[in-house]
Amino acid sequence: MASRESTRVKDANSRKILDDATRKRRARKALEALEQDNFHEDPHANLVMNKKIPKFEETLEGKVKRGRKQRTAEYYKQRFRKTFSQLVEEDQILSSGKPNYTSALAPPSKFPDRHYCAVCGFPSSYTCLTCGTRYCCIRCLETHQDTRCLKYTA
Repeated sequence: MASRESTRVKDANSRKILDDATRKRRARKALEALEQDNFHEDPHANLVMNKKIPKFEETLEGKVKRGRKQRTAEYYKQRFRKTFSQLVEEDQILSSGKPNYTSALAPPSKFPDRHYCAVCGFPSSYTCLTCGTRYCCIRCLETHQDTRCLKYTA
């Protein structure tokens, strides 16, 4: 009977272990790439509904009121919706001298940092040897190594 070797030991010897500065630089690049991917205006903001679609709430009431529709506050909220950057800019203009979103400061926490698993979000106790990402169990480690480990990013 042939003895089986652990594939993890072979894999551990062939891995390149990154220093802290390289880990931070790669993590920052990954975050910047995500922010560039996710930044866009709402694609459905100017969507025009077709008038031929039946309006079910009107048929449930029995009689349909004819005439001019009353516009509610919800209509104006949807019509004149502001982006986050517009809200922050408005907040800076309106609150001159007062604390606002960009000027608010809090003292550092007295407690140590909490560490969470990068895969599932549960509290974690372990870090990946290659990239320093946190994980909580073997299952999350395998998922991280298969899909998310920084050794596969440029």
